[in-house]
Amino acid sequence: MIQKGGGHFVYDALHGCGAGYLDELLTRHGISVSTIRANRDVLFDGTGPDPSEDNVAELRKEVAARGSMAGLATDGDADRFGIIDRNGAFISPNHILGLVFDYLLQTRSDSKLGVARSVATTHLLDAVARKSRRPVFETPVGFKYIGALVNEGKILLGGEESAGMSIENHLPEKDGILACLLVAEMIAARRTSLAEQLRDLFKRVGAEYWPVRVNISLPENAVEKLQQRLRADFGDFAGHRVVREDRTDGLQLLFDDDSWILMRPSGTEPVVRVYAEAHTTAESQKLAEEARKWVLQ
Repeated sequence: MIQKGGGHFVYDALHGCGAGYLDELLTRHGISVSTIRANRDVLFDGTGPDPSEDNVAELRKEVAARGSMAGLATDGDADRFGIIDRNGAFISPNHILGLVFDYLLQTRSDSKLGVARSVATTHLLDAVARKSRRPVFETPVGFKYIGALVNEGKILLGGEESAGMSIENHLPEKDGILACLLVAEMIAARRTSLAEQLRDLFKRVGAEYWPVRVNISLPENAVEKLQQRLRADFGDFAGHRVVREDRTDGLQLLFDDDSWILMRPSGTEPVVRVYAEAHTTAESQKLAEEARKWVLQ
């Protein structure tokens, strides 16, 4: 399928162990691919092994220079992915999860399975599942919970906003190489950019989903106080009416306009991770800022 789509891909191994695997798989099947940062570097260029938007800046340049269909990246241990569109734009892992789930539903139509996501992951997956009448399994943060659902044969795809993905009949663990191969297949099959595919998906589900995430550092002595405040009940928050509270992992407030925030203290450091999702980036950023103010007050 990927070979029939033609075109060229760039693979960024980020000096990790994915080098020689994803690029070799593509090459063996006659797919044009260029590889960057395949050499071992224990300092990862001084940035880090995470395939985040900042860390794949070099991949963005290579995609633009070569006129590639997409840029594909895996992290240091190749279990997470990062994707650059043909125009050089970084595509959120949340959006990649929604696109791949939709693509699998269209191409693996014999499967009647649902989707699993962590509580911190986009509700675009829920929208795609509703349209196809598939169940949604919500889990705490941690891919082990999604892996259990893979093992139980309950899901077609499972994912986390931190760029973890696995599918039916595969490893019960996130796999960045698999994720990149699925994205390449999807691009080749649909013959449109990821941005165009995302716009089409938003149109078909009837809404847009734009998640953001911020980390907030706290003094050590403030964490326990915050944990107590998170146990409170909320009728509204920052002018939004709360329709449901979810304490699967931290505190998630779901609002009547389908937007939501999640405030989740780290279990290992004095940091609170705030996730927000609304139908525009500006609205999501505003929600995240209101949550930041609430956490720090």
